[in-house]
Amino acid sequence: MFRPLLTLTLIATLAACGGGNSSRNSKTTATAVQKIDPVLSSKNAKQLFGAENRASGQSAQPFGTYNKGCIGGAEQLPETGPTWQAMRLSRNRNWGHPVLIDFVKDLSRKAAAIPGTQGIYTGDFSQPRGGPMLTGHASHQIGLDADIWLRNVTDLNLSVAQREGFEPISMRRSSGAFTNNNWTRTQHELVKAAASDPRVARIFIFPGAKVKMCNDEKGDRAWLRKVRPWWGHHYHFHVRLNCPKGAKGCVEQNPPPAGDGCAEAQGWVDRILNPPPPDPNAPKPKPKRELTLADLPGQCAQVLSAK
Repeated sequence: MFRPLLTLTLIATLAACGGGNSSRNSKTTATAVQKIDPVLSSKNAKQLFGAENRASGQSAQPFGTYNKGCIGGAEQLPETGPTWQAMRLSRNRNWGHPVLIDFVKDLSRKAAAIPGTQGIYTGDFSQPRGGPMLTGHASHQIGLDADIWLRNVTDLNLSVAQREGFEPISMRRSSGAFTNNNWTRTQHELVKAAASDPRVARIFIFPGAKVKMCNDEKGDRAWLRKVRPWWGHHYHFHVRLNCPKGAKGCVEQNPPPAGDGCAEAQGWVDRILNPPPPDPNAPKPKPKRELTLADLPGQCAQVLSAK
C-alpha cells in the first residue's frame, strides 16, 4: 500500500494548496509532492485511488470536477434492495455521495411503478474514494455519477455470481441513430423519471434514444433539456447529479443549453447516418496524459490518507 508514503507534512502542504483547478495551485501541489515523496508523485492517480477498497472515515464531501476529483466519506449502495440490484459487484464501484445513494433508491421505487419493470439494475457509480478509475470512465470521480441499466428488471434475486455474467441489453440500431425493438415506453418513462428529479444535472444516452423520446413525448417537455446525446450509452444511461448544497469543494458543470435539445440530437443522428468527410488537414489527436495526484484538488491527498 502507498499510504505510509503520505507524511503529515505532505498532507498539510497539499491541503494548503486548496481544491481549486488553477495552474498555480496545480504547480504548487506538484512541487510539494515531488519534494516530499517523488515515488508518490510519479504514480498515476488511478493507481492510488484504484487501490482503495473502502471509503474514508470523513464527512461526505465531493472535491473537484466530475472528471478530476475525489470524494471523502462516500456511502455504499447496498447490493440488493426491494426495488434494485447492484451489478458487477467485483468492481466495487457502487459508492457515491449520500445524495446519490438516496436518488438511486428513489428512482428504483419510481421504476417499480412503471409497467414492464420491477425496479432498476445499477452499474458503475464511483470507487470507494472516487478519483480516476483503473479502467473505463473518465468521469465518475466525485460520487455524483451513476449508470442505470436500460434492461427491464424481471428478477431481483440474482446471486452475486449471476450478476457478474448477467448481460445488459442494447437498445440501439444503425450505430445509435435509432432505437431497436428492445426500446419500449418503459425505457422512456424511466429516463423521464430520472431527468425530472431536481437533483439531476444531466443524463447521457445515445442520440437515437433522445430523438425517439423527443418524438414520443406529448406532455411536459422540460425534462428533455437534461437528456444529452452522447456516444455509447445504449446499454445504460448515465445520470449526473448537481453538486449537493453546501459542497464548497465541488465544481458544477455548465448547465445544458436552453430548450429541449431535440434539434441538437437530430443533428447527431444526421451525422451518424451521413458522416462528414474526414478533414485531411486535421491535426492528429494527442494522447491523453494520465492524471497524477498533483492534478487533483489538494483535499484528495487527505481523502487518500484518511482512515
